[in-house]
Amino acid sequence: MNTVEHVDFGHQPPPRRWPAALRFGWADLLGPIGVASVVVVVCMWLRTQGWQTTISSFDSALGSLGLLTGLVAADLMILQVIVVARIPWVERAWGHDLLMHRHRTLGYWSFWLMMVHVVLYAVERGKGAGSDWLNTQFELFILNPWFLFATLGTLILIGVVVTSIRIARKRLRYESWHLLHLYSYLGMGLAFPHMLSDGMHFHSPLAQAYWWAIYGIAVVTVLLFRLGLPAARSLYHRLRVVAVKEEAPGVVSVLVKGHRLDRLRTKSGQFFIWRFLDGRGWSRGNPYTISDAPKNDELRVTIQAAGEGSARAARLEPGTRVAIEGPYGTMTAERRTHPRMLVMAAGVGITPMRALVADTPYGRGEATLIYRYSEEEHAIFREELEGLAARRGVELHFLPGARAADGSWLPIGSGGDDVEELKRLVPDIADCDIYLCGPAPWISSVRRAAKAAGASRRQVHTEDFAW
Repeated sequence: MNTVEHVDFGHQPPPRRWPAALRFGWADLLGPIGVASVVVVVCMWLRTQGWQTTISSFDSALGSLGLLTGLVAADLMILQVIVVARIPWVERAWGHDLLMHRHRTLGYWSFWLMMVHVVLYAVERGKGAGSDWLNTQFELFILNPWFLFATLGTLILIGVVVTSIRIARKRLRYESWHLLHLYSYLGMGLAFPHMLSDGMHFHSPLAQAYWWAIYGIAVVTVLLFRLGLPAARSLYHRLRVVAVKEEAPGVVSVLVKGHRLDRLRTKSGQFFIWRFLDGRGWSRGNPYTISDAPKNDELRVTIQAAGEGSARAARLEPGTRVAIEGPYGTMTAERRTHPRMLVMAAGVGITPMRALVADTPYGRGEATLIYRYSEEEHAIFREELEGLAARRGVELHFLPGARAADGSWLPIGSGGDDVEELKRLVPDIADCDIYLCGPAPWISSVRRAAKAAGASRRQVHTEDFAW
């Protein structure tokens, strides 16, 4: 595969920026707006004597707190949808990995509040029913048609949350988990009608305006940014596979070409959600970073076979059409604030690092790349990296071998401890922006070593691709 020759940029000081705490954009309003939405919901509850009802008696407290937890749970569910609606300026400001963490946090909070809501209402409606308690619950949650929708929605959401627990995710293929996760939209939709029929906080004009507005915003953002924009971009750019090359056992690079790809404004270090339209299973997208500097009509992605979808990449034929979502991610050269650059990768984590080293502005001797892999046959892009190092003056270190020990970023036989070896390889680490990509435990060990070697937390840049 052809690569573009890169010239020496000369000494390139990092761009001057406001301190992170002082930088602000419209997307940063998402956090305050989210907090404000919860405050609005609590104010609705207080306006209808929610607090007075809670303290008046035990029976009324059950219903009042059940109402409050249900309202807040509904609000947080909508927020978690908006957070991952792939709104471009929000993705650029927050970063996809941080948004996914926020989405997961909001999801768990909304789930547990929803469960408390269900339990409190079940206890409140069944209080005094005695031996007829089960029949009372059956009439409420099953025979009532509006509550039946909510019951079905709740069961679906329980299934989604269970399959999102780390232990369950490890047993599922990414494609299966992703398909199951999409059912959360159905679950939330089914839970909505009972608010119309039974929710006193939906009956006033202001409350109706609020709930219809936030549900409408969630629906519009999903349709526009998760479906409409990717479809429009894929149709306009007309991407097709032009070549597939094996880089290492189980790892292939796919070269795609398209129309006016420069309009995507892709930066090295970013990723797309890729769908190769080669037959059954094409609708399930997978996140892969680009592995070479983006060009006006060409993108390259390198894929390690880790599931059904990724294994199909080796069998792609030239001419296969490609649909994309993105670009996403903030692990780019725009994060730089220091005069030097340290790039560290483990295994297939070299893919975004290869692109970063290719086109980031820096002078000769101002960049260091450390690449750790288990065996020589698994060294991806070795020749390309050596060529880049020669052309651009990158200090290059290959570290082959199995990990020395749990909690270490070094391979067996390295001869030093984590901190001392990092200081030896990069004596000026305190003056570096540090880019990391690899397995989460390896990244954690590098972080610890970098901190002990004199680097601050703000110098370290990573992107979490875990699902």
